[in-house]
Amino acid sequence: MTIDSDVVRRLLDADDDAVLVLLEGRALVIGAVQLDDEPHRGALQVISRTDFLRRVGDAAGLSDDQVGRQAAILDAEVSELGG
Repeated sequence: MTIDSDVVRRLLDADDDAVLVLLEGRALVIGAVQLDDEPHRGALQVISRTDFLRRVGDAAGLSDDQVGRQAAILDAEVSELGG
């Protein structure tokens, strides 16, 4: 699994402009302005923090199990892009 609970928690704890990206096989949470920076060029944007919050509703009420399920859903969505 590339996207796990830890990276989803980092997305939830990040600033409003944060995005979850995949870069060189790693899941990262970065600011949206960093997408154009040289170190992040070519990163695949998975979901913005804003879009993720729209998806899950109240992030404060998410249990560890729910965060894990959301991570698995995001990971599956990314896997489906390849095939």
